[in-house]
Amino acid sequence: MYEHFFQCPYCWEEISMLLDSSQSNQTYIEDCEVCCNPIQVTPRFQENDLVCFEALSIEQ
Repeated sequence: MYEHFFQCPYCWEEISMLLDSSQSNQTYIEDCEVCCNPIQVTPRFQENDLVCFEALSIEQ
């Protein structure tokens, strides 16, 4: 598991998520631990190193 810190696209608070580096390409939804809004998270790993990370708001 890989801990990654980033800003929530809704409340702009710094939060962290544990990312699974065993899969190179992933996309999933996680709620912000501060404001509880859903965030689309897309991490990309190469040889267990995080090479790209996107955290996008989901328009509701």
